[in-house]
Amino acid sequence: MSVKIRLRRTGKLNQACHRIVVCDGRSPRDGRFIEVIGYYDPRHADEKINLERVDYWIPRGAQPSDTVKKIIERARTGKKLVKTAPAAEA
Repeated sequence: MSVKIRLRRTGKLNQACHRIVVCDGRSPRDGRFIEVIGYYDPRHADEKINLERVDYWIPRGAQPSDTVKKIIERARTGKKLVKTAPAAEA
């Protein structure tokens, strides 16, 4: 069984937010999961992840997705997610 740390989509249509979950790699994106370890809301530039649980799962073979890797790096360095303004039309 390959364990993944990835995003699970929640929220309304066109207003997505995500939970960071530990799940079996064979399960669908929004399917069964083992544990919720954080959340990521790109609309409000808000994210939180439990680094203790990340440190528990990674040595046991869990593979984080690319986006989750970046969230973990930001959490470890203490940087905040910056919300970018939409591009102005010409």
